[in-house]
Amino acid sequence: MENTSQRAGLALIKQYEGCKLKAYKCPAGIWTIGYGRTKKVKAGDTCSQAQADAWLIEEYDAFERQVLALVKVALTTNQLGALVSFTYNLGAQSLKESTLRRLLNEGDYDGAAGQFARWNKAAGKVLKGLVKRRAAEAALFRQLFPPLG
Repeated sequence: MENTSQRAGLALIKQYEGCKLKAYKCPAGIWTIGYGRTKKVKAGDTCSQAQADAWLIEEYDAFERQVLALVKVALTTNQLGALVSFTYNLGAQSLKESTLRRLLNEGDYDGAAGQFARWNKAAGKVLKGLVKRRAAEAALFRQLFPPLG
């Protein structure tokens, strides 16, 4: 599937997920590999850099489609990228159930941008990395570029 977003959130995902070629447990206790891939990962798994890069693009595009299905208002390239980074980290269900999405779909872009900071915990604990990531996503979300289309 051709991607139209220019993958504006890709740099954020790479920065905050990092890339590990050997499976590890993330702060939430989930087996993870590559750039935060959790699908079918188990202890002892390894991958090449090329495989991690391919998974990242595949998953980015899948999360983008999920975001576009959940959001009913026009988005800029950067807003979409910020939401994809958010969803890549937390899952589509979190976005679906979030006040962020509700406010956004009501057309309250500023209110939605303010919601990113609320998602700063893993396993019930505030993590510095998530505080920074959510601030970076909110900043990207607020950068104005022409709407997609």
